[in-house]
Amino acid sequence: MTKMNEIKKMKDTELASLVKDKREILRNFRFGTGGKDVGVMREARKDIARSLTELKTRTSGESPKTKSE
Repeated sequence: MTKMNEIKKMKDTELASLVKDKREILRNFRFGTGGKDVGVMREARKDIARSLTELKTRTSGESPKTKSE
């Protein structure tokens, strides 16, 4: 699993390729060629969400909001 502090250090192109790779893992899992390990699918979904959140934050120029705000 890619942690958020690692994602924040990545460049935009690296994040885009990470999202592409993780989406390919999900696609393979959904269509039966990815195996039976549900943890891999769960991890891929979380990594995609973290990466897209960081990309969105960078493009909007805002700081991410927390639950307490």
